[in-house]
Amino acid sequence: VRVTGEMWWWRVAYLDTEGREAIQDANEVHIPTGQPVVIELESADVIHSLWIPRLGGKTDMIPGRRNFMRIQADTPGVYAGQCAEYCGGPHALMGLVVIAHTPEDYDVWRARQAQPAPLSSLPGAQTFTAAGCGACHTIRGTSANGLAGPDLTHVGSRRTLGAGILPNNQGTMAGWISDSQAIKPGNRMPSYPVMTGQELQDISAYLESLK
Repeated sequence: VRVTGEMWWWRVAYLDTEGREAIQDANEVHIPTGQPVVIELESADVIHSLWIPRLGGKTDMIPGRRNFMRIQADTPGVYAGQCAEYCGGPHALMGLVVIAHTPEDYDVWRARQAQPAPLSSLPGAQTFTAAGCGACHTIRGTSANGLAGPDLTHVGSRRTLGAGILPNNQGTMAGWISDSQAIKPGNRMPSYPVMTGQELQDISAYLESLK
């Protein structure tokens, strides 16, 4: 697994046997229980540090350098992580979770995550495109191919929004889209106060459906 620290979220990639990125995710790391997992750590901008207290110590993420962290969870569950190096702005709101599955459940999760998003007839799919969200975000299986922000192909399956600061549901998604700067000041997601209530409802319903 490759985790890249960004201002102020975590880009997560699952690698194939050749070391190529096979699946993109964000702000959570899924692992099988009972076996060691090596995490490649990189930074896209400034120095970050990944700390998952119940699974290991702090390891720095330094621009231009790749460090490694080995973790192992023997019990299924959710393990909280945090950026442990001040990286400016909303550093304190840069969280991450590690979700440990049984090996069988992990295989099911990974196979599902490898699939593109299904075609959607929900009106929010058109709202997403019209608002220009695809310039920053990717949804595999659609025309959205932006790389600046988190991959949203399966965003509805994630536990949190905003790098661990909100539970992920349709209401919090609408609030985040409408005014993310009020929730996490300084983050790089622009607010969209001009969206109508109906547009926010539509787009959040669409994103919540992406499991």
